[in-house]
Amino acid sequence: MTIHSVVIQKLLTTNAHIGRQVTTHHFKQFTYGFRNRQSIIDSDKTLICLRNALNFLSCLSRDPSSSFLFINTNPLFQPIIDEMTSRVTSLSPERASSLWKMRGFLTNSCSPKKFRSRHKKLVFAPTKMPDCVVIFDTERKSSVFLEAERLGIPIVALVDSGIPWEYYKKVTYPIPANDSVQFVYLICNMITKCLMLEKKKDGAKGTGKKATIKDQVESTSESKGSASDEVLVVPYDNLAPMSCADIADSKQLLDKLVVVKYNGALGKNMGFNGPKSLIEVKNGSTPLDLIVNQIQSLNSKYGCNIPLLLMNPKNTHKDIVKALEKYSTLDVDIHPFEQGERTQHESFVSEGGEDKWQSSKHGTHFLSLMNSGTLDVLLAQGKEYALVVNPDNVAGVVDPKILNHLAQNSIEYCSEVTPTTSTGLINFMASSLQGIFKLEDFTSDHSEKSVKGFKFIDTRSLWLNLKAIKRLVVTSALNLDNLSTLKLFENSIGISIPQSRFLPLNSTSDLFLLQSDLYSFTEGMFVRNDARVSPSDPSIALGPEFEKISDFKRRFETIPSIVKLDSLEVNGDVWFGADIVLKGKVVIDASPGLTLRIPDGVVLEDEEINDPTDI
Repeated sequence: MTIHSVVIQKLLTTNAHIGRQVTTHHFKQFTYGFRNRQSIIDSDKTLICLRNALNFLSCLSRDPSSSFLFINTNPLFQPIIDEMTSRVTSLSPERASSLWKMRGFLTNSCSPKKFRSRHKKLVFAPTKMPDCVVIFDTERKSSVFLEAERLGIPIVALVDSGIPWEYYKKVTYPIPANDSVQFVYLICNMITKCLMLEKKKDGAKGTGKKATIKDQVESTSESKGSASDEVLVVPYDNLAPMSCADIADSKQLLDKLVVVKYNGALGKNMGFNGPKSLIEVKNGSTPLDLIVNQIQSLNSKYGCNIPLLLMNPKNTHKDIVKALEKYSTLDVDIHPFEQGERTQHESFVSEGGEDKWQSSKHGTHFLSLMNSGTLDVLLAQGKEYALVVNPDNVAGVVDPKILNHLAQNSIEYCSEVTPTTSTGLINFMASSLQGIFKLEDFTSDHSEKSVKGFKFIDTRSLWLNLKAIKRLVVTSALNLDNLSTLKLFENSIGISIPQSRFLPLNSTSDLFLLQSDLYSFTEGMFVRNDARVSPSDPSIALGPEFEKISDFKRRFETIPSIVKLDSLEVNGDVWFGADIVLKGKVVIDASPGLTLRIPDGVVLEDEEINDPTDI
């Protein structure tokens, strides 16, 4: 019998696998099924989450100044926890159990600590802010969750199948299990052994303060010197293609991939009441259709299983779940996750108002999802890589060629970048030469005015090694919304993709480009028209009359041909007929009060039109 089998058998004897009759949606990832109308918790996943939680506690305990706060109000557990805390240095659990009931046990820590009465002395708060809060019975600890989250204190907690989402999302290291007395005894015993083992290691290496995980990460990044401010950019054409001859190897590699997409971007600025993922961009297909079709095509071709994780804020979750119904017959494993209200607010409210969405925040939401226990489940399933798709990029591709390059070169962090419209730089990258560039050469703002002075646009599509994420996620130093984060990874690069692989959808001008004859799509991927000679796409600027999708559709009978177009600027009350061809630089500016109708079949080349006589 293997060690794993012995440990699983030990877990089963504690009844940790027996859940409740009702299982919340977000907890189903930890369940095995139902028996006698009770959910059965997967012991393998419990063991994985338990191991990760213990590893986190062990890492924290390496700092001699660290402290833990154990929270419990179940009298059955109290003798067990008393025994544990008597053997390790921690705050008194008896004190903590009384403090949390009074509320403000953490946030009021700056207030007077003691109050004297005639008969007894009350303590209102810990004298030192804990580095971690461990909760044993989560059912009655709502204030603890709220205050620990407010102060940014990580939470390790036992969670059962009935825990509400608003509390579950606040747990940094959930341990899915039935909180039986036997299991609490087991976990307390393991915590005690882990912490005492770290103390023995500390004693063997001599006295002196140890560096925290964050300090170790920062010192590692500093030791790399000036190279940490540089990025190796590899042209996409330099990547070796996957071998089509060995389907088994390709399947094995693709089985290690998971795709993550955030659906918090709203189409309000285009008059669309819903997420951008549901806007029709080409032949009735939406961005969500495209990514699902890509994965379906790869699953069918290689016989692999690439799961798709959808992170949805509360205001878009129902629409996304309803849209997923049409994929029920497809061979795609789709998991929608509803994000909390706080996450939702931060994702689309900015200085520009609610209609301006900050797409760079999807890296933060990815880490939030990984911290909720999903990372441990993915690693248990053999997943090693994650593609975090920029929600604004309609042309984001699940590319086996990039995945193969990451695996062959042990790359932990890869950001897809694209050259700006600088002709010299485009020609340089087209020459199949790779180069090293400064971080100051990159920008995430792809607007025409903002890219001046920069060499690359960071598309915000990330390829990440999940094992590296696991190594770094325990520290607050990790921030995937900043390209400078790559210096925390052992091996990181940027891959220069063609501009046709970065097609953001932020306005009807972008929609015009996508619906034109410049692009078609097959198997969920946009393909550029070979007749286009220029390496860059034409510049499209439609006036406020075209701002809403409904107005955009009414003003175009068909989208004009723009294969040979350099730029198009339209202002005023302009209406387009069918089968129009645009070439060179075209400016159409209707005077106030004048309606311009562009007739069917007309060809406009390098023209400026202000009234009907100019056509």
